Amino acid sequence: MHLEGSCHCKSVTFNVESPHPVPYMRCYCSVCRKTGGGGGYAINLGATHDSLSLQGEENIRVYQAMIEDPQTGKTSESPAERSFCGLCGTALWVWDSRWPELLHPFASAIDSDLPAAPSHNHIMLEFKASWVPLERAEDDACFDAYPDESLADWHERMGLAAQVDN
Repeated sequence: MHLEGSCHCKSVTFNVESPHPVPYMRCYCSVCRKTGGGGGYAINLGATHDSLSLQGEENIRVYQAMIEDPQTGKTSESPAERSFCGLCGTALWVWDSRWPELLHPFASAIDSDLPAAPSHNHIMLEFKASWVPLERAEDDACFDAYPDESLADWHERMGLAAQVDN
């Protein structure tokens, strides 16, 4: 599915091809919550990195979070690069060198109509802020950390992988 996105001030606009555009996974980790999720979570979509077409690149800034390992207490820089507009602060996408072919736009930065999710996955609940209500529907799944199922696998299982361009 072809997606168009932008920051709030329109200094950055982009297009990307997304084989996995259903906004179903809500991430409650502190990094997503604080950098892109004013409602207590953020939603990332699945797109192909090489399809990214970008205008306003000079306005983009990149943030790499410092992550503390909850078991060891050791802190290290995340390889995930979170791109945002340096003028208005809009969270745009996440790219990670461990999966260089993928790009994960924030659903909140997408201007195109997105398909409705038949259910939601609530992930990283171990890090959910206490003030955030868990709005869980009957068919939703909840995970303290990451689920075993990828964005691609979820779309396939739900029968949405081939339907998104229709």
